[in-house]
Amino acid sequence: MTYSLAIHGGAGTILKSNMTAEKEAIYHAGLACAIAAGQAVLRDGGSAMDAVVASVCALEDDPLFNAGRGAVFTSDGKQEMDAAVMDGSDRRAGSVAGIFGPKNPVRLARAVMDRTAHVTLIGPNALTQAKDAGLPFADPDYFFTQSRWDALQETLDMRARGEVSDDSARRHGTVGAVARDLHGNLAAATSTGGMTAKAPGRVGDTPMIGAGTFADNDTCAVSGTGHGEVFIRWTAASEIAARMRHGGETLRQAADHVVMNDLGQNDGSGGVIAVDRAGNIAMPFNCEGMYRGAVRQGSAPEIRIY
Repeated sequence: MTYSLAIHGGAGTILKSNMTAEKEAIYHAGLACAIAAGQAVLRDGGSAMDAVVASVCALEDDPLFNAGRGAVFTSDGKQEMDAAVMDGSDRRAGSVAGIFGPKNPVRLARAVMDRTAHVTLIGPNALTQAKDAGLPFADPDYFFTQSRWDALQETLDMRARGEVSDDSARRHGTVGAVARDLHGNLAAATSTGGMTAKAPGRVGDTPMIGAGTFADNDTCAVSGTGHGEVFIRWTAASEIAARMRHGGETLRQAADHVVMNDLGQNDGSGGVIAVDRAGNIAMPFNCEGMYRGAVRQGSAPEIRIY
C-alpha cells in the first residue's frame, strides 16, 4: 500500500502573459505548503480524509487562492463561500453553501458530514453547526483582500459599459485536494469563494456532490475547478467515476474525456484533479493553466501552473 495526494488552487486564474517569476515563486510556495500539510498526514498513516482537509485548510488560509481568506466578492460586495468533502470508503459526504464567518469552510463541510444526518447545509443553521463544533471564526477584515475587491470593481465597471470579458479566469477560482491513504481509502475536498461578481445566493459545483466533488473507493476521488454551471450540468466529477466503472476506462482516459470533451466543448473551461484506487493521479485542464501539485510515496512533490 502506498499513498498519493494531488491538490489544485484553481484553473486559468492568471494568464501566462501576466505571470512574473516573483508571482510564480509565491504561488509555488503556497502549493508546496498545501502538499506538505496533506503529505504529513498520509506519511504518518493518517486517513485520506484528514489529508485532504489539511491540504485544503492550508489553501484556504492563503489569500492568494479563491477560498477562505482569499474568497472573491459577490456583485453586492459580500463574500459567500462553498465547500465539500466526500469519503470514498462509504460515500459519506458533507457540504455547505453561501456561508461567511468560519475561517475554514472545508472544516465546516466535514462537520456536516460527521455531526449531522445531512449532506448539505446552508444559512444560519450551517453556522450554528460550526459554532457547536468549536470551529474558529474571523471578522470581515480577515477575509478582505484588495486584489479581490479591485477585481469586483473592474468587473462591475465592465458590466455597466455593457462589456463582457473573454478572460475565463473570472469564472474560475477553487481549491481542492484528493488522496489515497496507506489503507487504500480515497477522499476528496473542495472549497471556493465562487465567481467574481456572482449573483448573491449563487451556488456553484463545489458543494454539489458528483459535480465538483466526488469520491468512491471502487473508482476514484475527484475535485474540480472551473465554470461551475457546466460542471453541474455534466455532473463532471461523478461522470469520470462512471466511465471507469461502466466503461472500463482508466483514470486518465476518463478524466481527459470529461475535461476535454464534455466540459471543453460546452463552454466548461477548467480542470480536475483525480486519484484512483491504485494511487494513479490525473490532472487534466482545458484552459491556459491550473495551479496544481502532486506527491506519491517515495517521490518528490511536483508543482506546476501551466
